Amino acid sequence: MFDLEAFDIKLNTEYIGRNFIYSDEIDSTNSFLLNKGNKSNNNGTVILAEKQNKGKGRKDRVWYSAKGQNLTFSILLTDKNLLKDKYNIINFAASLSVSQAIENLYQLKTELKWPNDVLVNGKKIAGILLEASSSGNKMERLVIGIGLNVNQALFQGAFNIEPTSIKVELNQSAERERMLAEILNIFEENLEQVEERPEEILKDWKLRCRMIGEKISITDGENTKYGIFDDIDENGFLMLKNRNRIEKIHFGDVSLG
Repeated sequence: MFDLEAFDIKLNTEYIGRNFIYSDEIDSTNSFLLNKGNKSNNNGTVILAEKQNKGKGRKDRVWYSAKGQNLTFSILLTDKNLLKDKYNIINFAASLSVSQAIENLYQLKTELKWPNDVLVNGKKIAGILLEASSSGNKMERLVIGIGLNVNQALFQGAFNIEPTSIKVELNQSAERERMLAEILNIFEENLEQVEERPEEILKDWKLRCRMIGEKISITDGENTKYGIFDDIDENGFLMLKNRNRIEKIHFGDVSLG
């Protein structure tokens, strides 16, 4: 059972997570916050679910998470300044926050995989999914969904990247309340950087991305492209180098080789 009091004591934010919703079971935390009808409209609202019946990752892939063992939560942003043109940088800020929190609390060395995965020892420990709703050409709500494997020890099914958890890596259980508070504390600080110095977010993210400079393949549906992972541009897009040509990649699944 998630201890709300223990979580609240460790939360040092001004607005992220101050409106906190706890759910034992829900279809999807992202879908809940995207729906205005649920009346959770405060900027920084966080919903944590012990079980998601329709939890998902990128490209509608199912995200399996054992009930009560991990952190599956979403954060709502409605700040117009942030939503105007910072979508990709917020994505990087989210994965960076998870990475920094894991390193701060458990000294596990993390690696960031473009565009939104967190790895430990080459295995996936967390994933990020951003979804938005718009009115006309203006984004009204941005929801950052985060799934972090904390105390799950066994994973069933087929995976593109082998999963792991904090418990698997440390051979001991981790305190979910402390972990969630740490992520949210760091995320609020990183959001300030998104507004004031977005280049710092990209710089810190790139330091944790070991694929930069390597030969990679990028798959998007039926199409696969090959080249050198040259860099990330100022908007967070992957720059793929093939011979003397640089191509900007907006999305896709990246693999080495």
